[in-house]
Formats: sequence, C-alpha cells, structure tokens
Amino acid sequence: MVSGLFGLASMGLAAENSWVEKTDMPSPRAGHSTTAVNGKIYVIGGAGDAFVSAVEEYDPATDTWTRRADMLTPRVWLSTSAVNGKIYAIGGCCGLMSAVEEYDPATDMWTKKADMPTARLGVSTSAVNGKIYAIGGGLGGPGPSVSTVEEYDPVTDTWTEKADMPTAREGVSTSVVNGIIYAIGGTPAGNVVEAYDPATDTWTKKADMPISRVYLSTSAVNGKIYAIGGSGAPSTVDEYNPATDTWTKVPDMLTARMEFSTSAVNGYIYAIGGVTSFDNTPPFPAAVSGVEKYDALLAPRRPPQGVDSKGKLATLWGRLKAAN
Repeated sequence: MVSGLFGLASMGLAAENSWVEKTDMPSPRAGHSTTAVNGKIYVIGGAGDAFVSAVEEYDPATDTWTRRADMLTPRVWLSTSAVNGKIYAIGGCCGLMSAVEEYDPATDMWTKKADMPTARLGVSTSAVNGKIYAIGGGLGGPGPSVSTVEEYDPVTDTWTEKADMPTAREGVSTSVVNGIIYAIGGTPAGNVVEAYDPATDTWTKKADMPISRVYLSTSAVNGKIYAIGGSGAPSTVDEYNPATDTWTKVPDMLTARMEFSTSAVNGYIYAIGGVTSFDNTPPFPAAVSGVEKYDALLAPRRPPQGVDSKGKLATLWGRLKAAN
C-alpha cells in the first residue's frame, strides 16, 4: 500500500511541481502590491488603463476573488507589508508619494497614517519583529535611484532613519528569512543581493543573482527565497538559499511578465497580474489578470519527502486528493 501511494503521488503531484494556472484576478493591472493575511492574499493599487485604488482579496483555498474597500489614494509602484493582521500600503506614484495607509481586513477599513519621510516609488518593504522597513526606490522621471532605508513602527506611527543600503536601487524586491531582509535586483544594479540585519542595522553583500533584472518579485518559503520574473528575465525563477549563499534554477513561470506581485500561502507562491509588453510607462494597457501557483515545497529539483518526515505523508495525500 505504501509503495502504491508513493507511486501515485509521484505521478499525481508532478503538475504541482511546476506552475499551474488559477482563476484570473477580476481587474487586469500592474505595478500593484500583494500581501497575505490569515491565508488570503490582498491585491492593492496598481494601474490598468488608469491608476487604481482597488483592493481585491484572493482566497487560495477556494480559488475565488472578492472585492474589498478601495485604498484611500490611487497609486502604482507602491509596496505593502503586514504587521499584526493589518496591511500597510507605502509609497508609490504618481507624482511621488510618501503616503502610508493602514488596511484592516477584519473591518474592511482604511486609515491614514504618518507619511514616509522620503517620498519614493519602486520602494520595497518587509516586516521584521513588528517593524516595517522601506528600502530603496526611485525619485521618478529622470531622478536617481536611492539607497534610503526607513523603519516604520505601526504601534507609535513613527518613522526612523536607518543605515543606507550599499547599492542604490529602484524596483528592488525584498524578502525575509530568519529575521534578515534580502534586497534583490533592481536598477541600475539588477543582479545585486544585499542582506540587512535590523537587529544590528548593518548590511552584508551576498552572492549575485544569476540574471540581472528589475521589477521582479520575491517570496520566501521554508527558508528559501524565490526570485521571479521581471525585466531582463521575465519568466525565469531562481531559488536562493541564504544558508549556503547559493542560487539554483527552478521551473519558469508560464507567463513571462514584470511589474507583478507574489505572495506565499501554505508553501505555495502565487504570481498575480503584471505586464507582458515590458513598457513600464503607466497606465498599463497591456496589463494582465493572470494568476499562477507554484509549489515551493515540492520543487522538481528536489526528491519527494520520505515517509519518515513528520506530517509529510498526510500533506502529500491531502494535496493529491484536492487535485483530483
């Protein structure tokens, strides 16, 4: 019976070892930001034929979408992060935005918060120990990329200046592993990876990403970071292991794109929206609504988990049944 189960699992789970299409987002857009709270993904802002303040909630468990209350300020190239069940929408365009707005999914309400000190677009945010770190970005138009790092405390609604990122970048993407923030890609240094430790307010250079790219998206699952898409490698997915400071190629996305956003729920990464024309001048008439799911826990380059791994047999069987 055990051998039969694993024979079936190896065939039935093959599709989950790569990217699969899910239900489209209701409104095509790009330059938006996504954040997961309590197992649901919130897609916020961006642009299609115009700048939008729209918020749409995706439930991976049912593969369905629900419209939520609009953000107070329409904007594109913003960043969002969650702390204590609330989402903070930070920065963006156009013009340059320092706006910070808090969204509570439980009440479906938005609240204005203290502005970010440095107005910027193409910024990336990550949360560590209840604080949000706004990293990099650009000043818009012909303006330069910046290396600015500012820390936001949602409890006190205050901002604090922190140590600059060594390499100024716009369209950078950040993800957190073990309390360390990894800043990956961006322009003008599209393959640079630098790690920030909020506890010591220090930066460390890490191994370069294999392919230079900007306006990619990253998500962290099980101690690994997945660098996905972006201008320069629009369908490419590379896995970064912070423990070994090494990169590994994993399956490409089905749809090449940039200026999209990803979020991880239950070991799956969801890539949502973006543009395929790679014209990064908003609004985005070529914006797409496609959603694709990747199983980061069962990456094809790694063998299936053994029967002696606690809880893995039930997880695999549950996923197999759900797929049938």
